[in-house]
Amino acid sequence: MITDYNRLSGLHKVSILFTVLGESLAMSLIKGLSRTEVRKIRATIREMDEVSFTVKRRIMEEFYFGFLSEQFQEEGNEEEEGPIKPFEFLEEMTEEQLIALLANEDVPVIAIALAQLDPEKRMAILERMGPEEKGKTLIELGSLQDIPLEAIVEVAAKLKEKASYLPKPVEFSRGGAKEIADLIGEMDADEGERYMQTLQNENPELYKEVKILVLTFEDILANFPDGILRDLMNSVELDALAMAMKGVEQETVDKVIGNLPQKKQAMYEPVEGPQPKREVDDARKIIVSSAKQMEKDGAFNLADMMGGGEMIE
Repeated sequence: MITDYNRLSGLHKVSILFTVLGESLAMSLIKGLSRTEVRKIRATIREMDEVSFTVKRRIMEEFYFGFLSEQFQEEGNEEEEGPIKPFEFLEEMTEEQLIALLANEDVPVIAIALAQLDPEKRMAILERMGPEEKGKTLIELGSLQDIPLEAIVEVAAKLKEKASYLPKPVEFSRGGAKEIADLIGEMDADEGERYMQTLQNENPELYKEVKILVLTFEDILANFPDGILRDLMNSVELDALAMAMKGVEQETVDKVIGNLPQKKQAMYEPVEGPQPKREVDDARKIIVSSAKQMEKDGAFNLADMMGGGEMIE
């Protein structure tokens, strides 16, 4: 049994860490390992004797405070790594991002995350909590020493994964839903849908506000009245309009084209044959951008047009 921590190499420490956390979680926390290094870790795990609980715990503690600053140095790696900090990703997040990240999390998880922040940011977030939630969080902050380090590392991995799906810092300005909606509108459909799903899960109130203001090509077809639809489609080049109509039901295409001036109706030619999805999406973005410009110019109010309710998917 391995009982002497001081005789362990960096490779052995990492290998023991892998056995404690499991390879998947460990790989998510220790970035940049080559295939060769991973194979060395696996081989070392197979060759190692059983490890005492005391040694495992010390390695977890050393990991938590950055003991891997020189990982694999014994194996000839010339590049020195900085200390690995499981919660380092929190340092770059704004208050709004942190609030969205921690929304719907259990109090212990919130307390663990807040404990990693500088006092000023921590207090700013606490001040935005309700009295009951704030009280529970403060109590939990006082008892974090009772939480196993393994659990703390797992919390870090979970929050880091969630954070990767949040909109970028600028999208969380205090200006709120309108700016987020505009930025989501610039994304491709799949990415925008993913961010909206994240908002719905993590911040339902903000999601409702944003959803009213997010404008998609489908929303235009479904909700714009004939007068506005006519002005909008008439402002778009026919080639872009024809590409945007690719894949749309014929009844809807007929409605859109029927709103064009007769001269443009006569010039309109549908796009034949399969087309790259990217080109169709780009054409639809042109129409959405034109609609947003019309709103800026005062032609309509999107929130009123959508009835203040949910957008049609």
